[in-house]
Amino acid sequence: MPREQAIENHELIATRQDYGDDPLAVRETNHYRQEYVKTFVEKWDELIDWDARVEAEGQFFIDILRERGCKKVLDVATGTGFNSVQLLKAGFDVTSADGNAAMLAKAFENGKKHQFILKTTQADWRWLNKDIRGKYDAIICLGNSFTHLFDEHDRRRALAEFYAALNHDGILIIDQRNYDAILDAGFSSQHKFYYCGDRVSAEPEHMDEGLARFKYSFPDGSEYRLNMFPLRRAYMSRLIHEAGFQKIDTYGDFQETHPEQDPDFFVHVAEKAHPDAG
Repeated sequence: MPREQAIENHELIATRQDYGDDPLAVRETNHYRQEYVKTFVEKWDELIDWDARVEAEGQFFIDILRERGCKKVLDVATGTGFNSVQLLKAGFDVTSADGNAAMLAKAFENGKKHQFILKTTQADWRWLNKDIRGKYDAIICLGNSFTHLFDEHDRRRALAEFYAALNHDGILIIDQRNYDAILDAGFSSQHKFYYCGDRVSAEPEHMDEGLARFKYSFPDGSEYRLNMFPLRRAYMSRLIHEAGFQKIDTYGDFQETHPEQDPDFFVHVAEKAHPDAG
C-alpha cells in the first residue's frame, strides 16, 4: 500500500475515537473516517447480529430488486458486508464500496467466511463515479449511512453521483433512522429490525436539529460514539426528488404502511425513470 494511502487509511490501525475538546461541535462529513476506528469496526457485527437481521429483514430487498429486474447492484455503504453477502447469496452481481478502509477490510473478511470474494472499492460518495466503473441497475445505501453527510451540498452531490451511476431505469434504495420521532417525541427503539444484537445498546447522547450523537455500549464495557445528521423524512424525500428521481416509495421497518411515529427506520425506494416512461 502506498505511504499516502496508508496515511489516509489511518482507521485501519486506530484504536481510539477522537472528538477533540467539544464533541458536540464535530459536525463535518469527513469525520466518519475517524469514527469507525479498527476496534469499533471489529465490534460492529455484535450490534447487527447477522442471523437476527436476516430473520427481521427477510426477502425485503431481494424481492424489490427482483421485481424490477435488477441484476447488477452497487452497495455504496458496505460496512461489514451484511447486505453485500445477502445479495450475493441471492445471485446478484454485487460491487461493494465504502469510504472507510477498516469497514471494507472487515467486509472482505466476512465475505470469505461465507465463501464469497467481495469486489470491493474504497469510494467517497461525493466523487463516486471517479472510483467505480460502468452503470448499475440498483444502488443500495443502507445502515443509516447517509446520515454521515452533514452539509446539504454534500448530500445533494452524493445523490447526483448515485443518479449518474444508475442505468436509465435503475433504482436507489436508501434508508434512515426515524429521526422525526426521536426529535419530536424522544428516543424509543426495540432493536427489532436493524440493530438486532441484544447485548449491545445504541442510544442517543445528544439530539438537536443539526446533530444526533449516539453512544454504543458493548458487553465488555467498551463505548463508542457516532456524530450524525438527523435527517427528517420529508426533507430526505425532497432531496431525492430534486436529484431527479421520478418516484419514491417509503417503507417503515420493511412494511408498506405504518403509523408515522412507529417505525425505527424508513426505507426509500427511488426510481430513476417514471414507471410509465417508455
